[in-house]
Amino acid sequence: MALGALLPASSGAEPAGSRAHRVALVTGTPGCVAFWDFVKREPQGARRFTAHVPAGAENEFPLDAGNYVHDYWGEGRNATYEDFPLLGRGPFGEAIRIRRETDPSFRPFLYIPRARLHDSPIDLKGGNQSVTVVVWAIRESGNHALAGIWHEGTDLKQNETSTIKKVVRGQRQYALFAGLNKEGSACGHISENGASSFLNRYALHKCNSADVSPAVSADSPAAVLDASWQCFAMTFDHATRELTGWLNGKSGDRWLENPKSDRLISSAYQAWLQGRLHREPGLQVGEDPAFPPDQFYNPPEDELISAQVLSESADERIERREYRYTRIKVVLRRAAEGNWTETSRDLEALRLNPWWFSHDHLYTPANDGTGGPFTIGRVIHSSRGVGFTGWIGGVAVFNRALRAEELAALASVRHTQPLNRADAANR
Repeated sequence: MALGALLPASSGAEPAGSRAHRVALVTGTPGCVAFWDFVKREPQGARRFTAHVPAGAENEFPLDAGNYVHDYWGEGRNATYEDFPLLGRGPFGEAIRIRRETDPSFRPFLYIPRARLHDSPIDLKGGNQSVTVVVWAIRESGNHALAGIWHEGTDLKQNETSTIKKVVRGQRQYALFAGLNKEGSACGHISENGASSFLNRYALHKCNSADVSPAVSADSPAAVLDASWQCFAMTFDHATRELTGWLNGKSGDRWLENPKSDRLISSAYQAWLQGRLHREPGLQVGEDPAFPPDQFYNPPEDELISAQVLSESADERIERREYRYTRIKVVLRRAAEGNWTETSRDLEALRLNPWWFSHDHLYTPANDGTGGPFTIGRVIHSSRGVGFTGWIGGVAVFNRALRAEELAALASVRHTQPLNRADAANR
């Protein structure tokens, strides 16, 4: 479909492919609360990047430059806008570079302090709240954060935190990552408590798109970069509790086989097991009575999608049953009366995309300044890793879960000829 056919009727007569036309495609999508294209800036003063916001909104969310190692460890220098080189072109006319910094005391990002976003339209939290984050980027390397409110905390006990000056618990709400456990995928992340999941030290409610973005050198020739833009997106639909990753408008199915043996998702397996055992009368073998019920993980299994008999004898049958979010291995024994009775079940596979969120709310920070900032390019975290590197040419936040066709429309921008800085200024 041509880009011009995707614009809402309210966009007027702007020529297809112009910057105004592309911006209107994003801001005209219902639910858009902020869109940074790295062209729009404050008209005077520091001339920080600002967001396109709905008509009548007063907060345009200007982005500060910061180095979280300096802020929390007291090491390294402050960051400035000079630490984010500009490409001079991009899907909307400009792009910022997140570099592979070699100084471990320097981890720059662009951010909005909590004081300037608390209870604002991008502070998406609480019950009955959906969210979508879209980032147009070229991934050079890394799997970490692209954008969102995701303060991972600095309270983990590890070598990197031995000299920390400011210890803060996690303040996670929502964010989009460049893959995490599946590097290069579009990885959505949300939290109900700002901290960890399933008694693991990390937050684990996350999804991964089926497709994976390529790794492209940020120093590639212009023609290569122009052809390498990817559209990363995450959606969380509070009505279905589904968290979905989308790359270039496509989500796709992704499953994790044998989650019991996975380095991280084994914690979700244990949460599933403990929830199942807890439902049985009496204390079961392997049950941990101290496991917190709010960390059980038992996706709904009320609709059987398929069943496969793996083996069967006169008195035993083993089946694999697939539900929307789980694949279960079930062992049944034949009773003397001839009927089959389930004797055990085990989680064989867990669906990563979409991921089922086991809570009815997003984390709501206290109104005391302790909530996380909104960041682009990196997030605050204990390991101080380099994270994502590459170019970012647009970041948009929506207060609803966009539909597949809307995400496909936004992804279509990457197929149009990138605008250079002069084009953006004139168009």
